[in-house]
Amino acid sequence: MLQTKPTTPRPETVPHAEGVSNDEFRAALARLAAGVVLVTAQEPPLDEDGRGEDVGMTATAFMSVSLEPPLVMVSLRNGSRMDDLLDEQPLWAVSVLAASQRHIAGRFAMKGRISDRLLFEDVAYVRGEVTHAPLIGGALATLECRTEQRVVAGDHTLVIGRVLTAELPSPEGDPLTYFKGRYRQLG
Repeated sequence: MLQTKPTTPRPETVPHAEGVSNDEFRAALARLAAGVVLVTAQEPPLDEDGRGEDVGMTATAFMSVSLEPPLVMVSLRNGSRMDDLLDEQPLWAVSVLAASQRHIAGRFAMKGRISDRLLFEDVAYVRGEVTHAPLIGGALATLECRTEQRVVAGDHTLVIGRVLTAELPSPEGDPLTYFKGRYRQLG
């Protein structure tokens, strides 16, 4: 005789609140502390003799996705320079910024900023062996990645990358964090 389990009623889904304003949403999520990273990539050269320009962007929406395979995710504003670049260039890098690197985070996050070439001018970095993207000196950790998937989510694109290299150039020190609209230090 076939026995069946009684069906368990599904819990009612709670709908997203209607009318949540951008300011309310921003204020609520500002209470979530986040680590700060610099995402970098190199534009393909315009001709066979040149090297492409380095591009960098500060991000706080960055996270580990999977251990097997090693995957990370960064959220990019649709139509931003980095979003456009990573749509055509699958190789990119991430530098996990230390608390002492607040000036780097601010420089690559400013609106109406100067050219990326000038932004990198006095920042110490080495080139990634795989991606050739800048890896920031003094970072707590650096990752080189290859895009595995892009997912459009509202006004952002979630870029999921396979980690190709992971280094700890400065494993000691505190991370730079972002909380309530400001860069912060732990402690």
